[in-house]
Order: sequence, then structure tokens, then C-alpha cells
Amino acid sequence: MTRYTALVLADAFVFLVYGISLLISSSMVIDFERFGLAKFRVLTGVLEVWGAVGVVAGIKWPIVTPFAAAGLCLLMLAGVIVRVRSGDGVLLSLPAALLMIVNGYIALRSSSGQSA
Repeated sequence: MTRYTALVLADAFVFLVYGISLLISSSMVIDFERFGLAKFRVLTGVLEVWGAVGVVAGIKWPIVTPFAAAGLCLLMLAGVIVRVRSGDGVLLSLPAALLMIVNGYIALRSSSGQSA
């Protein structure tokens, strides 16, 4: 397994776990209410789960990877913006920012023809 494949699998795992927690965790309900985005919690969870599935599917079907990773990158950009606007600061915004960078990297690398 290459380092890139390990990165893709770790990325997918993080989004799968977090996406599922958005769908079932009461603490996530509270967070999204605090952000004023309660009506987008389920959609966000579904998008994160599908994004995770997409980046893993991209190992077998590389054409899928740039779309899934770019979608997750944009979702995390929105997450960073929401965190900053809500006054959460740098430390609480850092996970979303790092995941945005990782998915940007995966999207760019996979769109240039370098697969897992």
C-alpha cells in the first residue's frame, strides 16, 4: 500500500465516522443548532458519507476520486467559514482546514492522472 492510498483510506475513514455521527449524535444536533444550520445537519452527514464512499471507490475507479475529494474539500471550506463566523477560533477550525487541504491535495493529484 502506498502512502497516498493510506492517506485516501484515512481520509475516507474520518469522513465516514464523522458523517455517521452527524446523522446519529445528539452533540452534533447541538453544534448545528449553535451554528444556525440545524436544517443542514442531515444533508452534511449524507454528503460526508457519500464523499468517503467516493474517495474509496476511486481506488478502483479513479475517475470518481477528483469529484469526491473536491466535494469534500468544498464542504470543509464551508466548515471553516462557519467555524470562523461563529467565533470558534483557529484551534476549533483547524480540523476542517486540514481536511480541506488533504482533500484538495487528493483532488488535484487524482485529476492529474496519479492514482492510488
